Amino acid sequence: MTTRRAILAGGLTLGLARLLGAQDSLAGRGATGTLRDPGAAGRPRDPSTARDNDPFIYTVEHRIKCQCGCNLDVYTCRTTDFTCQTSPAMHRTVLELQDQGKTEQQIVDAFIAKYGEKALMAPVPKGFNLAGYLVPGFLITLAGIALTAYLMRRGRVAASAAASEPAVPNITPTGAASADELERLRRAMAEDEV
Repeated sequence: MTTRRAILAGGLTLGLARLLGAQDSLAGRGATGTLRDPGAAGRPRDPSTARDNDPFIYTVEHRIKCQCGCNLDVYTCRTTDFTCQTSPAMHRTVLELQDQGKTEQQIVDAFIAKYGEKALMAPVPKGFNLAGYLVPGFLITLAGIALTAYLMRRGRVAASAAASEPAVPNITPTGAASADELERLRRAMAEDEV
């Protein structure tokens, strides 16, 4: 007959053996397989420097859209999508333009000259683009005015309907009905059904 202690000791021994047997001391090996070619993970990138996260670079790159098709700004794309080859190239261009002494607006203008207005994260607020900035606010304001007018009218209609209806007295039963009253109620209900 097997005891609880023997079962527990056997379970712990088996678990420990599996744990120690599953470990592999070689880097790049694990439960999902072996990474044979580190180049398959993508082209190695240059190490980051403090300049890559400079507030000036951060501000400029947040205004410029990455042209890889991801609809992210250059800074976000290059720091989150490590398979993108476009955002690091655009980042290097921003750094080169900063080295030439260009201001933030001049760098943005250089990208507009190269890619057109699609290089911007937000369109320039002039001409037809101005409608994109003004129309949504106008429509929200108009909807708010219409909703307020509707609710005020509904409140006035409800108030006038309540004023024109006669008041119904609040009758509460004071006690139990007698047998005679219950019999009269049954007869009245039977007459209504016929």
